[in-house]
Amino acid sequence: MKIAVLGAGSWGTALAAHLCDKEYDVTLWCRREEQALEINTKHRNADLLPELRLSPRLACTTQLECVCDADMVVLSVPSQAVASLCERIAPLVRADAVLVNTAKGFYLEDLSRLSQVIRRYLPDNPLVVLSGPSHAEEVARKLPTLVVAASDDMAAAELAQDVFMNQTLRVYTNSDMVGVEVAGAVKNVIAICAGVLEGLGMGDNARAALITRGLAELTRLGVAMGGETSTFYGLAGLGDLSVTCGSRHSRNFRAGVEIGRGRDWHRVLQESHMVVEGITATDATYRLAQQYGVDMPIISCLYRVLYEECPVETVPDLLMLRSKKAE
Repeated sequence: MKIAVLGAGSWGTALAAHLCDKEYDVTLWCRREEQALEINTKHRNADLLPELRLSPRLACTTQLECVCDADMVVLSVPSQAVASLCERIAPLVRADAVLVNTAKGFYLEDLSRLSQVIRRYLPDNPLVVLSGPSHAEEVARKLPTLVVAASDDMAAAELAQDVFMNQTLRVYTNSDMVGVEVAGAVKNVIAICAGVLEGLGMGDNARAALITRGLAELTRLGVAMGGETSTFYGLAGLGDLSVTCGSRHSRNFRAGVEIGRGRDWHRVLQESHMVVEGITATDATYRLAQQYGVDMPIISCLYRVLYEECPVETVPDLLMLRSKKAE
């Protein structure tokens, strides 16, 4: 099987390495010639995964024509780049190639889920969403990781399950694409909130409460958008939320810590080597909550901090002093 992985960020690189270990014919696409040269000659992606030694069999290219003969195309670019990438590859991808999207977020332009964006350009290809608690750094180290392959085409989901699964990466199938996508996007927002509380020195009790109530908010929105409640208590929901809200590998949590310490979030983003998906997802989630009439006080607080210049130190009181209610 020939597989093209589009995007040489940490996750795309880790997945390409994983698939090489399974002895598939893998090509990794990236935008920068110098990065492709480093991967092809030094077998490293030193800036993002410095400890990972890549297989000499892994070919890296800057040419999107690598998708032309691929049986599977893995999309591992930032959420806001998915549309432009799919527009470029649409004339090149085989009609029977299975698409696997690993990006997590909403498309800001019209608040679409990413599968909806992909299908505008590639409507006939089988499409799978790969999601769950899966830091690239740990997958690269071959630490045990569990994810879900979600699709409305079970044959495609099962194919992705077979392709990705081995003794270190266990893959479950799931038919609820909506729930998996909403969970993957919104958990990044809540992870920033968890980091804010950490930056404010609010302690473990506050983080536990945030994760619990954040899950409730995430579930309300996901169900309103058509997801299944059970999805949000599985790997793509509670699992991914838990790992993102406190891990040193979580770029959203780390960004939230800096914001909680009073730093301007624009500066935090400028200094980050990776995309912090939760920033744009905050804007999208806030607008989706309004569109669907869903109460999301945690998301609303972060939105006020990021986009309405609300002082970050007021966040605990904004949440704690809301009107009383039953759980």
